[in-house]
Amino acid sequence: MGKTGSQRGDSPSLSPPPPDIPPDVKVERVDVPKKSIITRPGFGTSGRRISLLANHFDVSIRNPDEYFYQYSVSITSEVNREFNCKRLGRKITEKLYETYSSELAEKIFAYDGDQSLYTVGPLPHNKFEFTVVLEESIAKRCGSSSNHGSPGEPGKRSKHSLYSRTFKVEISFAAKIALKSISLALQGVESEEVEDALRVLDIILRQKAANRGCLLVRQSFFHDDKRTFTDIGGGVTGVRGFHSSFRPTHGGLSLNMGILPNLLTHLTVPLSYRSTNFFLSDVTTTLILTPGPVVNFILANQNVKEYRQIDWVKAKRMLKNMRVKARHSTMEFKIIGLSEKPCNQQFFSMKVKTGGSARDDGDTLEITVYEYFAKHRNIELTYSSYMPCLDVGKPKRPNYLPIELCSLVSLQRYTKALSAMQRASLVEKSRQKPKERIQVVTDALRSYHYDDDPLLVACGISIESRPTQINGRVLEAPKLKVGNNEDCIPNNGRWNFNNKPTEINNWALVNFSARCDTSDLSRGLINCGRKKGIHIERPLTIIEEDSQCRRASSVIRVEKMIEQLQAKLRDAPNFLLCVLSERKNSDIYGPWKRKCLSNLGIVTQCISPPKFNDQYFTNVLLKINSKLGGTNSLLAIEHSHRIPVIKDKPTMILGMDVSHGSPGRPDIPSIAAVVGSRSWPLISRYRAAVRTQSSKVEMIECLFKLQADGKDAGIMRELLMDFYQTSNSRKPTQIIVFRDGVSESQFAQVMNIEFDQMIKTLRHLGETNLPKFTIIVAQKNNHTKLFQASENVPPGTIVDTKIVHPRNYDFYMCSHAGMIGTSRPAHYHVLLDEIGFSPDDLQNLIHALSYVNQRSTTATSIVAPVSYAHHAAKQMGQFLKFEDETETSSAQGSITSTGSIPVPEMPRLHDDVVGSMFFC
Repeated sequence: MGKTGSQRGDSPSLSPPPPDIPPDVKVERVDVPKKSIITRPGFGTSGRRISLLANHFDVSIRNPDEYFYQYSVSITSEVNREFNCKRLGRKITEKLYETYSSELAEKIFAYDGDQSLYTVGPLPHNKFEFTVVLEESIAKRCGSSSNHGSPGEPGKRSKHSLYSRTFKVEISFAAKIALKSISLALQGVESEEVEDALRVLDIILRQKAANRGCLLVRQSFFHDDKRTFTDIGGGVTGVRGFHSSFRPTHGGLSLNMGILPNLLTHLTVPLSYRSTNFFLSDVTTTLILTPGPVVNFILANQNVKEYRQIDWVKAKRMLKNMRVKARHSTMEFKIIGLSEKPCNQQFFSMKVKTGGSARDDGDTLEITVYEYFAKHRNIELTYSSYMPCLDVGKPKRPNYLPIELCSLVSLQRYTKALSAMQRASLVEKSRQKPKERIQVVTDALRSYHYDDDPLLVACGISIESRPTQINGRVLEAPKLKVGNNEDCIPNNGRWNFNNKPTEINNWALVNFSARCDTSDLSRGLINCGRKKGIHIERPLTIIEEDSQCRRASSVIRVEKMIEQLQAKLRDAPNFLLCVLSERKNSDIYGPWKRKCLSNLGIVTQCISPPKFNDQYFTNVLLKINSKLGGTNSLLAIEHSHRIPVIKDKPTMILGMDVSHGSPGRPDIPSIAAVVGSRSWPLISRYRAAVRTQSSKVEMIECLFKLQADGKDAGIMRELLMDFYQTSNSRKPTQIIVFRDGVSESQFAQVMNIEFDQMIKTLRHLGETNLPKFTIIVAQKNNHTKLFQASENVPPGTIVDTKIVHPRNYDFYMCSHAGMIGTSRPAHYHVLLDEIGFSPDDLQNLIHALSYVNQRSTTATSIVAPVSYAHHAAKQMGQFLKFEDETETSSAQGSITSTGSIPVPEMPRLHDDVVGSMFFC
């Protein structure tokens, strides 16, 4: 983009952008001044008023002048080794207090399970050293094994004794944290200590949950209560729990634990500096291994019914690192593998004393695990004698347990990817109607008795038992244009699909699924299109996969299908409809998308219909029409070029997201996707730019990417050039950025890393009069719920008072209709607003952007640009997931000289589809 003579914010000149800077020209590094997050400019007023309840509970602090004292904790074992085990750390600190409470002046403390503990007021001294002895009851050995053995301890009459472990605990003063910093934050005063004070309160809640035996996952906790368990198949169970965190709000802090349906009276909230709201969030779900016999887990996980069908190679991979308890022992063990031979053939060496002398080392006996348990433990194994044993020892010192004696310990997290069936089951069983959710959270709130916690009592903190009542507003649904420019007013966030008359021709159908009748499929799609005003020609050809190819790799199957297609058709079709056998996680999806979009330049739609009906075909047609350049609906104000703030000045809208690989896979790069609006003044058409970047890095690294030749190959330049080319050679003077997937602790990085790259891109293009920016973070995953009595709130509900931040500019918006479960509002944070939107204009624009998603005939829960960026990252991430090994093995397996794993380049889209909405 070239220089302009206009002032900042005015329309740029129509001169074309300058050519790329020659490689011999040195580009100086541009340092952009650090930007701070803006404060709230005011509150919105548009929309009809509505009385709501939020799952926030008021808290009062009667002793705001108290201080938390932080102490560093160092724990070493008797062999002077530091360790990192939070579960054991809690046991040690509990024993420490039990033994040395008088030395600690009876001060109750909150321990984070790691390296810090906190008290209200100081301990008697700044430094302590304690010796803590943990005693556990274990079975006493009557004999010993040499190299291999079973934890059952040889001998028919095993006795129990106390096994002691000694630890050295050092406690030293680290910091003093003022509780009053919370009160200052609630008044809008910035305080460096407020995050520390809130963290201490969070730790107090976590300790209370830990003392009740809960599984702690970051700020969530889960009970070992079968009433909260939901079996989702495959040996995996969903367990319902609660998330907890303190948050400053405009009316205090908040306990997001649900709403009592009968508490609808007005709540008087003290707004003095002594009032806060405590935020213990809403119901959440995590995944655990289904507790019970190990063999039952293996059968369920592999979806087989008989023991002889078990794949033990697969079982070995799955069982590694799981914790088990044995029927004959009180100890807990971790699985490191399986025995090489079955239980009745797996020998180990056992020493048996033969004389009466204490010095007699005895004889070494070779015995099978099966014989050992039958003869020395008097345990008859019924079905596992022909199965491998679990190895619960060390790599060089195996310790074998028969599988039928072992059960999985409860509350072990399951972190592997779920199958399509498991995901569907989890979604279905996790849904809760508003009234059900209220009851579950209310019961949990009642059972925890937070007002009795000694540390909260010492701070003078008390929690209101009734939920917060707030005033919200319901924005009017925007009018749409559909069909032949017909007006359409959505009803409860929904409308009917009525397309502008268009045609779909020159297309082909390929079928990878043996179960699908492609004749019925094509006929149904054509008939449905006719009803919606879309003329669909018959497919040029229908290609059925050769049955002999189905056992080949996914890449080869795709290549064979393309060969068949090219043999049938002389010219490439405009569009390909692809039928897959699996709805989710199909191995064909990635290679097929890559071949079509990157190599051939053909738009494609993949489907796997569970059944044929008009609703299914309608959803497919929405996506096909969008990918082929059609428009399913427009905002009426967009159609007439009357969008406030945007209509007069070229405005570009960006949606940004980063998708990460599976946990524990550093070789899988993260995928950064940015979509940019095109064809101003429209705000419904977008183009995507996608790049790979370092694994697990959340900040987008390639918005500006200067190459060795001096050219910028970044995302921002690509989208700016596209906007210029599709908007009558107009350059954007306003840029609105929607960023998804970042937490509040990362807001400063968005401003100082990503925004910095955007400015560098513009300056590298020669721009001196920079566009005005508005940067908004959109958070889909938050724990606040809004209720209208005990029902879902209507679409368009917005809240920007009381439960929002006391200083920063944020609001909650529930733009969609909650038809099945409880609606979750999106949480929008405005970090920067150079454009100068009024609160009403900005909130109405965001609401309108929830109605322009071309994939849907309902208002979406998040603005369309964010949704598009998420879909683009997810789809193109599949390009790398199933690559041919010959192309990627060297790249993924090698390590650079700096020890990092090189990031593979994302395949570029073909010129014929790069500007399409392929992500729809």
